[in-house]
Amino acid sequence: MTLKISRILHAGYVFECNDTLVAFDPIFENPFSRNCYAFPDVRFDHEQIRNLKFAAVFISHYHDDHCSLDSLDFLHRTTPIYIYCLFDELFAMIRELGFLNVRQLQTNVPVNVGPFEIFPRKALDSEVDSMFQIKAVGLNVLNVVDAWIDPGALTELAHDAPWDMVLWPFQTMREIEVLSPSRAAIAPLALPLEWLEQLKILNPRYVVPSSCQFLQETWSWYNHAFFPISYRQFQQDVEFMLPSTRVLRLNPAVSVILDHESLQASSPLDWVLPVGEQNVDYRYEGNVEPPGTAEIARHFPSLAAQQSDRVIHYCHVGLLAKYRQMELAPDSFFQKERMWRLSVYDHMGTAMHFHYRVGGDAIAHLVDGHAPLSWTTEIPISKFYAALEDGESLTSMYLRINDVIFDDDIEKELQAADILDDPLIRCLFNDVFGAYQAAQLRRLKVRNSPLGKGK
Repeated sequence: MTLKISRILHAGYVFECNDTLVAFDPIFENPFSRNCYAFPDVRFDHEQIRNLKFAAVFISHYHDDHCSLDSLDFLHRTTPIYIYCLFDELFAMIRELGFLNVRQLQTNVPVNVGPFEIFPRKALDSEVDSMFQIKAVGLNVLNVVDAWIDPGALTELAHDAPWDMVLWPFQTMREIEVLSPSRAAIAPLALPLEWLEQLKILNPRYVVPSSCQFLQETWSWYNHAFFPISYRQFQQDVEFMLPSTRVLRLNPAVSVILDHESLQASSPLDWVLPVGEQNVDYRYEGNVEPPGTAEIARHFPSLAAQQSDRVIHYCHVGLLAKYRQMELAPDSFFQKERMWRLSVYDHMGTAMHFHYRVGGDAIAHLVDGHAPLSWTTEIPISKFYAALEDGESLTSMYLRINDVIFDDDIEKELQAADILDDPLIRCLFNDVFGAYQAAQLRRLKVRNSPLGKGK
């Protein structure tokens, strides 16, 4: 008896055993999360996907590159959906999409699906992430997804070593560093030592470099600044530290048959359609000169007048109201009164500047900005609008923070500041859950309605 494992995209997989199909974090979109383009490139045969009969779908966490309602919409509504999430809102949204069997996963509580026994395991950030241990026909696979492993969980997982296969999130994403590139250090071109130590403890027969299988827009400077680790380096480093382990790259659609003695190629997923060269690799350029926000903003289309007014009104009213509702951390850079400039760039690269006096939980909009600045934020207006209306996530917004040189005293204080303390980031994302999925649901309900289908 064997286990077939197939890659969909990013952290998406299909496991098949005894004619039972189980999917993990399925994404059937390219691009997904608005500007994540499959790398290598693929298309999807959505008509075939609509006819798939998954015995269950497991979702590791609520991030939109793992839990996308646009992708789930292709599945039959009787498909059981198991999700690790602490927020009831997500379950309500998926039920509102029409799914009849939506269940909350609990760490270490197994779910049995045909020949599969699937255990959600505790990740380091257990308020967000989970991992999956998949057992079938005596084989043991660990899907780490995007997570860092909780130390207690690692101790438990070590009892099952040697593992047959580990799906490992091989990239160290630079999603925070690209927000303030002039202040970020160049990434070390090496795997974190902690990863190698954990893999040695797990001692797997096979390791699959998993997750982060995407690029941004073709013009985006992120494509050479976001992902420092190449597939080639991952394989070299892991196989050097674990000589008995084989690193196996699974591109989208690729399938393998795993048994107790070997691993063999199998027929690919016929509903995932590779486009062009597939064995492409990442090329990191730590010293790449990022374009200014004005240049980036020119890549995006203009907004309608009503949409632009929505953003401007938020800068004058909504942002202030939201900021005053939030509680500032005791060690925040903004506990002390600061002068903040928010610059919003239109599709022509022209900036509108908004100046604020920020101190503690207080904020005031200033008519002029002649006082010395302490913090700056830049953003394309189209991305600002997308965050407000579509729940676009921080990693695709091309935000630029503190890309100037301040006076000496401010520069010293900024060395200890948290970039995520940025007032715009806090106003857009603090205490906000599921905005991306909620926007998807609104669109899907219109599209799937009789009136929408008739258009």
